Amino acid sequence: MAKLVYGLNQSLDGYVNHDAFGPGPTLFRHFIDHMGAVTASVYGGRMYEIMRYWDEDQPGWDAPEREYAQAWRATPKYVVSRTLKEVGPNATLVEGDLATAMRGLKERLEGEIEIAGPGLANQLMAPDMIDEYRIYLHPVVVGPKLGAEGVLFFSEAPPPLELVSSELVGDDVVLLTYAPA
Repeated sequence: MAKLVYGLNQSLDGYVNHDAFGPGPTLFRHFIDHMGAVTASVYGGRMYEIMRYWDEDQPGWDAPEREYAQAWRATPKYVVSRTLKEVGPNATLVEGDLATAMRGLKERLEGEIEIAGPGLANQLMAPDMIDEYRIYLHPVVVGPKLGAEGVLFFSEAPPPLELVSSELVGDDVVLLTYAPA
């Protein structure tokens, strides 16, 4: 049985905003290795549209970017969206009840299924579907009071969580791993 894991970069004030901060070389290497190890990825529609950037080679990519793109393309993707009618290569549009679909994926697959997108992850917190939370905590503040846009990592109250581990990744990002208590 597979494990559902929700993990994203987050600012100190709790926001996910991929335009406001990004990974340095060490964290990017971590993400390349991670993407190569996951069984599948489940995306909300907005996050999938952002990540489709990796579907086609871009001029000027360096070797790590090409390596990440290769791992991303090889990973099966499941896309949960009410607006998208079609998805790209190696991707499947999820239809029907979300909780039922995720239970089915967990039963059919082995390993780790990453959940990408705060809106989608927050929908899955209520039925207690997420097995692990990974917060890549960056030392920046980007919230709306500073004029930036972003989405809260937790827009809904999460279930009670227990810290499983903490790890410094690179010079300034702390990976906090939690499991439901």
